[in-house]
Amino acid sequence: MKRIIVMVLKNILFVPYYWIMLNWYAAHVDRYTEEQRYAMLKKIDHAANRGGNLHIDAHGVENIPSENGFIFYPNHQGLYDVLAIMEVCPVPFSVVAKKEVGNVPFLKQVFACMKAFLIDREDIKQSMQVIINVTKEVKAGRNYLIFAEGTRSKNGNHPQEFKGGSFKAAMKAKCPIVPVALIDSYKAFDTGSAKMLDVQIHFLKPMEYEEYKDMKSTEIAAEVKRRIEETIRENARDF
Repeated sequence: MKRIIVMVLKNILFVPYYWIMLNWYAAHVDRYTEEQRYAMLKKIDHAANRGGNLHIDAHGVENIPSENGFIFYPNHQGLYDVLAIMEVCPVPFSVVAKKEVGNVPFLKQVFACMKAFLIDREDIKQSMQVIINVTKEVKAGRNYLIFAEGTRSKNGNHPQEFKGGSFKAAMKAKCPIVPVALIDSYKAFDTGSAKMLDVQIHFLKPMEYEEYKDMKSTEIAAEVKRRIEETIRENARDF
């Protein structure tokens, strides 16, 4: 909360403009291309990060597929994760998020602009429909981000179990799976500090369909987690 206050205060002259623009885009999402919406979100995101004393240290950006139609699978540390990735990701992407965050001010508008899918983890039918919808959109060339843990880790840089079901959309779309290792993202909003913070993002080499086509979803989940954990172990100070 302290860092969010600092973000707002340091951007106080621009907050009304950014807020109006964000709400306008969210309410008129089909008037703008995905590239236009993403550029607007990145502009606001960059201002928030700069004001909030946040620096994103990106590695492996060259591993992001050159062709659209892939899914990012990062470890999940907190509400800041998507904003951190957006700062350094050069191509538009959308997200699959739990329905609870769909009512969080600012995130609600951001997800609307991204045309994100909100998933009800207690509604199996609705969850399956989200998988079907994401599969169709990835096949059509949209990029997505899915948190395979389902909910954020409460143990800092130590990921929880990655759920096999989270990889069903990638398997059905036969698309590249891009593991993403987040380091110290949880410290942005969960530590009560507003001091300068470096958040590391490591885009790992994609798993192409040919690599995982004979694997079960649980095996893919375990392998993606292994690669992410290995990267965190090599780069985090407090793993």
